[in-house]
Amino acid sequence: MAPQPGLAATVTLTVTEADTARALHSGDVPVLGTPRVIALAEEATCRAVERHLGDGETTVGSEVQLTHLAPTRVGGTVSADAVLDSIDGRRLCFKVTVNDTSGLIAAGYVTRVLVDRARFIEKAEG
Repeated sequence: MAPQPGLAATVTLTVTEADTARALHSGDVPVLGTPRVIALAEEATCRAVERHLGDGETTVGSEVQLTHLAPTRVGGTVSADAVLDSIDGRRLCFKVTVNDTSGLIAAGYVTRVLVDRARFIEKAEG
């Protein structure tokens, strides 16, 4: 069954030192780093459609528009929610939100492109 708008998934993370801006070299503070927030949002988008792809199909990231609004400390728990908002040909656009126990910490959109896995890898290998 092909992906359809409305597909959704949630992934959860307990923040560790490895997830901090300091560890990810995206800042010098010991709180959840923006690169890890983006990776968590992308993971949620992948999970939302993984059971709806055909044999040999996968999705690859193509665009991220995300605003990181608030810090989350080490030991805190964050959840990323992704909902497939629209489809334009092979482009899948997801609305994403990330929350911790205090509320919304990030929001935006992630676009993924539906590709043939083998052809994509072949192209990447040159």
